[in-house]
Amino acid sequence: MVRNLNEQHGFVLVVSLVFLIALTSVASVLMLNTTSDMKMSGASQEKVIATQEAVSSIDEVIFIQITSGMNLFSSSSLPEDGITVIVTRDSTYAKIINSNVGGLVGECPHSNTASSVDMFDCNILKISVTKVYGNNETSSVVVSAGIAQQLLSVGE
Repeated sequence: MVRNLNEQHGFVLVVSLVFLIALTSVASVLMLNTTSDMKMSGASQEKVIATQEAVSSIDEVIFIQITSGMNLFSSSSLPEDGITVIVTRDSTYAKIINSNVGGLVGECPHSNTASSVDMFDCNILKISVTKVYGNNETSSVVVSAGIAQQLLSVGE
């Protein structure tokens, strides 16, 4: 059977163009999905790094307080809103807050160090570190740690 070329109407061309449009739309949707996945994983990585920097800043505050001559952990008269301390990381703010309600706590949390009953009072403090991160510094992570400092009781 021989067909005349003048009788063809371009059906194959129309079908191939429809398939080409469908494949192009699928490819563009996959590219957009990949871009958003990369943005989300980048944001997650930034948050993990900010959290690690905040935790290391808590370690830095503890180290500075223990090794410096002016140890705020042994001070039972901190202001109610706390004292801001300097840390070396950019966009990181640390504060030592007094958690004692009505004076020093008589019973310290359990520890393995030797002590006598009624010889020590405890100074309960909270270290709070805020790390600001992200584009235009719009996000923040807050990490807190508790400190229980044993202080020798003054004769009561």
